[in-house]
Amino acid sequence: MTTELGLPSLRGGTSRDPARPADPRLVDGFGRVATDLRISLTDRCNLRCTYCMPAEGLDWMPREEQLTDAELNRLIALAVRDLGIEELRFTGGEPLLRKGLEEIFSAASALEPRPDISLTTNGIGLARRAEALAASGVNRLNVSMDTLRPERFAQITRRDRLSDVIDGMAAAHAAGLSPVKINAVLLRGVNDDEAADLLEFALTHGYQLRFIEQMPLDAQHGWRRTEMITAEEILARLEERFVLTPSDEDRGGAPAERFVVNGGPATVGVIASVTRPFCGACDRTRLTADGQVRTCLFATGETDLRAMLRGGATDAEIADVWRDAMWGKKAGHGIDDPGFLQPARPMSAIGG
Repeated sequence: MTTELGLPSLRGGTSRDPARPADPRLVDGFGRVATDLRISLTDRCNLRCTYCMPAEGLDWMPREEQLTDAELNRLIALAVRDLGIEELRFTGGEPLLRKGLEEIFSAASALEPRPDISLTTNGIGLARRAEALAASGVNRLNVSMDTLRPERFAQITRRDRLSDVIDGMAAAHAAGLSPVKINAVLLRGVNDDEAADLLEFALTHGYQLRFIEQMPLDAQHGWRRTEMITAEEILARLEERFVLTPSDEDRGGAPAERFVVNGGPATVGVIASVTRPFCGACDRTRLTADGQVRTCLFATGETDLRAMLRGGATDAEIADVWRDAMWGKKAGHGIDDPGFLQPARPMSAIGG
């Protein structure tokens, strides 16, 4: 941090550009407007998914580096009040590991205009907290579940907790956190034969299923494009049992391409970040647990708002730096570019 100037550190991020329009929202140089804020509450997780981190886990962020509740609430309020943010999605790591979670949601739900609030979780511990989450203002949630088989769940996550996840989804549904969405990643030779079974499960229970292509965000940097299950393969496996029709609803900035199942009304989604990128309609900005703004999931630079918070910056100053960061957002993630570099931070530290 360049304290003598009172400016935040831009870890490879953008510098101020006089060409940025006098629009108070988070506009980028390609005309996109960020209205969806993804907020990582912690980098810690109680699972050890093979495509995310090593069996021994990672070196977790020191507590003093993490935003306090007051700092986080201030940035959320600023984003909603001054920057045009309409949707808040809380992620991790595993967000249910963050103490005081419900108080953070309550503060966010009291903002005007009231943002849409959602949560992405692995479902561990969800069963006992679903009602409190709903009462604190959460509108809906996504639960990560890649298999219906306990032995495979233990193989993928290195934890024997599938029943907890299934119970958590049922509790969330009963608490009115609907629609409950399931996020599933198919791994070649591990669970790629379960696509249709997962959809059948979702249809039976009234959940919405979304398959996500495996992305290069693992801590081990072991991702190989040739080994990932593509959207085309996912759809082919589903069509062995179901009739899929592309949805005619406007996708907007949503990451999932949706398909109507057997004539409807149920749908299934595929998030094809790698093979069918949707960067041109991206409406997201990201905030890590230690207060860094990221313009893209795959960004290699960050803008430090925590330093501004702790250095006495005003809300107006912080908002303007956030706007500048987003103005410099790249056109796309560049996975297909020869010079693509995987972000230094893994998914657990960025937030999904």
